[in-house]
Amino acid sequence: MITVLVHRDGVTRQAPEVDPAWLAPEAPEQLWVDLDGTGDAERRVLTDVFHFHELAVEDALQEVHHPKVEAYAGFLYLILHGIAADGKKRGFVTKDVDFFLGRNFLVTVHYGPSRSIAAAREICLRHGDVLAEGTVGLLHRIVDQLVDHYRPDVDALEDRVENLERVVFEHPQKNPLRDVLQLKRDIASLRRVALPQRDSVGRLARREFGQIPEAMTYRFRDVYDNLVRLNEEAMFLQDRVTTLLDAYLSAQSNRLNQVMKVLTVIATIFMPLTVLTGLYGMNVRLALFPGGDAAQFWWITGIMLAVSLAMLWIFRRKHWL
Repeated sequence: MITVLVHRDGVTRQAPEVDPAWLAPEAPEQLWVDLDGTGDAERRVLTDVFHFHELAVEDALQEVHHPKVEAYAGFLYLILHGIAADGKKRGFVTKDVDFFLGRNFLVTVHYGPSRSIAAAREICLRHGDVLAEGTVGLLHRIVDQLVDHYRPDVDALEDRVENLERVVFEHPQKNPLRDVLQLKRDIASLRRVALPQRDSVGRLARREFGQIPEAMTYRFRDVYDNLVRLNEEAMFLQDRVTTLLDAYLSAQSNRLNQVMKVLTVIATIFMPLTVLTGLYGMNVRLALFPGGDAAQFWWITGIMLAVSLAMLWIFRRKHWL
């Protein structure tokens, strides 16, 4: 799907295709071309219409690529990640959005629906002055939306951490290890995307590229600050999950030690009892306790009970129990 929006004579309208005259060095039009897909039609637009560098085109047509920013002759190439809109998928899922920024044009490439792109397209069609501000302003608007959409998902990750903390500390009989490891992978995915994305937007805010006017660098600096906070929260969440995993493993180890201590005490108490019953169970005549044959059972039982109580008293005295 190819969407072409052009601002001309104070009006923003949707065009069926790109007029090569709009790409002339002195053309007054402001152009936004959105490519939803990575097929042959999208490749022809990038190579035959805009004549972008083949390396940038190859990167743009890949569905997954790390965030980065590169300057080419005549345009700026930027890769950022947005949150996937599919709520059925479990975990933290992102998707690429590629930007080609020129003097009077902005080309966006993505695979599948993008909430930020759809919102910016609707605003441009309703308010003609949005695209009239220039393609850099439109780029900032889309990037700002991409970063803002991270907030609900980061809050959801924090809620998952709090729920797992309650499970670990209040319900130790449950086994949340699978959920903890899944959460750890999701947070690692967030950091893996957010960190290079922060660096890329930071380069836009440092007046490093001529395509970004000085007035727009302050807007990108605000987006950069949001990404810095996002990275700090991701690091904090990762530390909490690591601590939670250690606490769960320590609790399980302590619980195992308690069980082993009880079993060891039981086995230790039964050792002398086993010796005593085995001794008097031999087919060898031994000395009898006072009383008749019926009294021997009660003597053995009493001795066994006394030995058990004495051993329990010794264990308690030494604080082994």
